[in-house]
Amino acid sequence: MIRIMTFNIRNGTAADGENSWPHRKELVVDRIRAFDPDVLGLQECRDDFQAAYLKAALGDYAFVGRPRGGDHPASLEMTAVFIRKSAFEVVERSHFWLSQTPDVPGSMSWDSHFPRTVTWVKLEGRQPPHHRLALFNTHFDYNGEEVVTESARLLRTRVEGLLGDMPVILTGDFNAEKDTLAYRILTEGTAEGAKKLNDVYRQVHPERTGNEGTAHDFGTLVDQPAIDWILISGHLQATWAEIDRYNAAGRYPSDHYPLAAVVELREARP
Repeated sequence: MIRIMTFNIRNGTAADGENSWPHRKELVVDRIRAFDPDVLGLQECRDDFQAAYLKAALGDYAFVGRPRGGDHPASLEMTAVFIRKSAFEVVERSHFWLSQTPDVPGSMSWDSHFPRTVTWVKLEGRQPPHHRLALFNTHFDYNGEEVVTESARLLRTRVEGLLGDMPVILTGDFNAEKDTLAYRILTEGTAEGAKKLNDVYRQVHPERTGNEGTAHDFGTLVDQPAIDWILISGHLQATWAEIDRYNAAGRYPSDHYPLAAVVELREARP
């Protein structure tokens, strides 16, 4: 059993008034601890006081992250991951950029507003039989269909090229809903033999409803887009998946709801 969470925590320097980071940082940790994931993908986590607070509060987790601007000090957001040390050992870690030059730190393409990264790690289970798997975490840009679609194509190619037949977990804020080409590229495959990724929420809740949104702008949006996803390869099967809509008397941990899932490793991949 593997417990997974994806959570856009809203960057810590945003001018959100009563919803700013100092007023909600404890709620962010509370919601993470309420589920206690084995693997956690965060979006909009800044490599400054925000990451420092989370590292201190989550000391039983290994941290991997790199600012999306590369060495540029003005672009500190990360697609950070936290890995429960008692569950997995991080055996390999790396990053790439969602651009036409993905190995160039801070690179941008397709009219992206910001550099966008993917953090990925290879993990080995601490307990026998010490299964290996990979976690990818990302945050797509929002400036139109092209950047989202091309980011999905690049990510799909990288997942397949880096890992072969290793089990994969993909977490992220994709800034796209589930009726888009980007979603189909990641979940349906684009070539013969391509690795098919499955939506954990759809595996557990096969019938689509109007209550699947994750981006809510601190409770103000009526039509909430379902843009935060957890996708898994066919080696894995989701047994539980829920959107955590908790708030404390109107105080939300973030402008996105976290999405959590429990998955099992199949004995044999179908």
